[in-house]
Amino acid sequence: MIFRQRSDDDFDDDDEEEELEQVLFQGAKNGVQPDLSANKKLVQAGLMRAKDLVSEAMSRRAEMIRVEPKGNVAVSMIFVDGVAYPAGKMPAQAALAVTQMLKLLAGLDIQNRTAPQSGAIHAEYEEHKYLIRIDSIPVKGAGERLIVRIVDPKVKLEKPEEIGLSEGIRRKTREYTSMKKGVILAAGPPMSGVSTTAMGLMRSVDAYLYSIFNMANLDGRDLAHVTEFEFKEGEGLQEAILRAKRQEVDVLIIDPLRDAEVAKIIFEEADGVSFVTETPAKDAADAVVRISTWLGDPKLTAERLNLVVSQKLIRRLCPECKQAYRPNPKLLAKVGLPPETKVLYRVPRPIELDDGEVEEPPDCPKCGNMGYFGRMALFEEIEMRDEVKDVVASGGDAAAIKAAARKAGMQTFQQDGLKAVATGATALEELQRAFQQK
Repeated sequence: MIFRQRSDDDFDDDDEEEELEQVLFQGAKNGVQPDLSANKKLVQAGLMRAKDLVSEAMSRRAEMIRVEPKGNVAVSMIFVDGVAYPAGKMPAQAALAVTQMLKLLAGLDIQNRTAPQSGAIHAEYEEHKYLIRIDSIPVKGAGERLIVRIVDPKVKLEKPEEIGLSEGIRRKTREYTSMKKGVILAAGPPMSGVSTTAMGLMRSVDAYLYSIFNMANLDGRDLAHVTEFEFKEGEGLQEAILRAKRQEVDVLIIDPLRDAEVAKIIFEEADGVSFVTETPAKDAADAVVRISTWLGDPKLTAERLNLVVSQKLIRRLCPECKQAYRPNPKLLAKVGLPPETKVLYRVPRPIELDDGEVEEPPDCPKCGNMGYFGRMALFEEIEMRDEVKDVVASGGDAAAIKAAARKAGMQTFQQDGLKAVATGATALEELQRAFQQK
């Protein structure tokens, strides 16, 4: 199916240009069997709408659908390679039926509309197995926001080399965890790939040489040669850490740091054991500042925080249709690429022929004429070397921490992005789009 940007009217039109294959829902991941016979009215109102919504998104390579209630209507958006596109509107009651139907199929409580719920549905589309993750979030006075994530279980980005972590970052992770003290963090905003980065850092630790315990919920992801730590009934986090220390653990993997209480426990205990975890933040420098704020002690942050790695997802150029061009030397100088760069790549553009005619690029069945296919991560790092430690310990802000890290030669998003451009993995226009996002 050739991809084209659709207007809301396109999605409200019952006359489809071609009949889409329908997704097959094949049971809730949690094993709860939905009682369809007891919910006949809901099935009648919501099942086909839910199948149409998900099938349409999957036909367009979407990884996520968001249905947002807006008064008497609900607005649908789909996300393809991280970019949002309108997917039409529906009456609020129809959106409620879709949300409730998907919750029912995911084994969730359809009577509860006041608390967030999460579940998943096994599904099949075009003879390929998927996992459809469902999140419902109450919206005050406006029903529920629906988030649908389409996951291909065969696509696993867990190994450090699979997600693009450099050998330098992997080496530093190994070095710091071997010291049996301090904290290593993956940091980033929601849906930026931060959990995938954390998994890559965890897998960078040599599980053959060191004793590693996992205290975190990894959502089904497996870590080979890592011991699953079982909490005792009524046992708090600090008590569990002390018990793990008595078992001579070297590295502890824990759930994300989200508040001051947990952060204080971790940093107080980060002596005699290394911690690997993640935390929500705008970027690596913001994570350092947040940790200092939570601890109320920037000197402790500088002493116990070893390494922060953050990521930014950008789109990859489609390998089938990307267009080579000779860059202007002034452009190379402006963006910081080497002057000897002979060729760069971009999304296909019309080509003006010698006779003045314009030749349009051919249709691309792989990316649907988007010019991009899939995403990759750019990485930045802040390592607590002396020049950065001094800034952090003195209470420096995010800008000062970034400046110190750059001066010390630590990897930045811009550096990693330009490498991706130089190798033809992405386009300068995509870097500009990604870095302009708030």
